[in-house]
Amino acid sequence: MATWGDLAAYVHDTYDVISENEDEIRILFNFEQFDEDDERTQVIILVREVLDKLHEWVQIASPIGLASKVDLSAFLTEVGNSTIACGAAIMGDHVVLRHSLPLKDLDIHEFTDPLALLAGTADRLEETFFGGDDY
Repeated sequence: MATWGDLAAYVHDTYDVISENEDEIRILFNFEQFDEDDERTQVIILVREVLDKLHEWVQIASPIGLASKVDLSAFLTEVGNSTIACGAAIMGDHVVLRHSLPLKDLDIHEFTDPLALLAGTADRLEETFFGGDDY
């Protein structure tokens, strides 16, 4: 992959796109692709970022709950102890997990593996800290 357009085409062919604009694609990540009995889903937001007006990156993010509804210290401690490919942030009112990757020379596995890991981690933390699957 070399551009946002290349990634967008791949995402459209592979995932369930639920909304899109020029620099953002929202998908519904379906865990059933790994286990046919697993009906869980997770909203994932893919955003095109351009650093220094030159370098295209993709940010993979998943909202998991309202920041006002969680013990942030306990949540961040868990993220620090149990995740390897995600950072936590507050974006707007929501706690999100996110990971960013440069698009130049991106191999598809360098996208799909972190995407699946982020989706699974977000789903687990959402259940643990927010008590359900709202996103």
